[in-house]
Amino acid sequence: MNRDEELLVSVITVVFNGEDYLQQTIDSVKNQTYKNIEYIIIDGGSTDNTINIIKKNQDHISHWISEPDKGLYDAMNKGVKIASGDLIGTINSDDWYELDAIRLVVDAYLKNPKAKVIHSNRYDVYSDNTRKVYAYNPSVFKLKYLSMTFSHPSMFVTREVYQQYSYNIALKSYADYQFSLMVFMNNNKFVHIDKPLVNFRVGGISGQLSLREELQQGFIARNNAGLNVFENIFALFLRILTKTFLTHKKK
Repeated sequence: MNRDEELLVSVITVVFNGEDYLQQTIDSVKNQTYKNIEYIIIDGGSTDNTINIIKKNQDHISHWISEPDKGLYDAMNKGVKIASGDLIGTINSDDWYELDAIRLVVDAYLKNPKAKVIHSNRYDVYSDNTRKVYAYNPSVFKLKYLSMTFSHPSMFVTREVYQQYSYNIALKSYADYQFSLMVFMNNNKFVHIDKPLVNFRVGGISGQLSLREELQQGFIARNNAGLNVFENIFALFLRILTKTFLTHKKK
């Protein structure tokens, strides 16, 4: 190990029946230019070829388990409990890192030792394999009242923060929003890398929610993160207005 790679980085991949893209995700971790990586895979009891793919790559995987869980965020919490890295990242089984992603994250952390979260822009990947940069929006107003502004697959969080906060498994898709908002509102330092470091396939769980589910989960997430009832009601009205405007615009 090089002296500049003394920082251990844990990477967690959560998967369930992910045979289509899991190998690409694993390859993106094992081919990183930064090598001091603890790679953890949490499988939810897959019935396709996922386990065979994991076993084929065991030389590059530090820990893996396969058992039923209570969903994506329950699996993430399991992975965090296993992780021993100074920084912990999560990458889903249909996403992948750019080759220098973790080295750039470590460099940013070493330059900002008080940082609790290092994050970046990302590439949104569409069904025709075209990519578009999703740039971080630093607006605190948007984060508090409209939506997640951080790109969760790009976030590397200190183990210290994960010892204080976990993902709310009662939320179907807003647990990463609650986690990020809670960490942010408790004055933890975030450092942004103005470059896309991760590729994110568009069309996940959040796109499957009804407006009612969005409003309910958003309310719970903001409430748990510390927003008061008046701020939360304001956020609900903003979301309804935004959704109505976008629906009208498409017609």
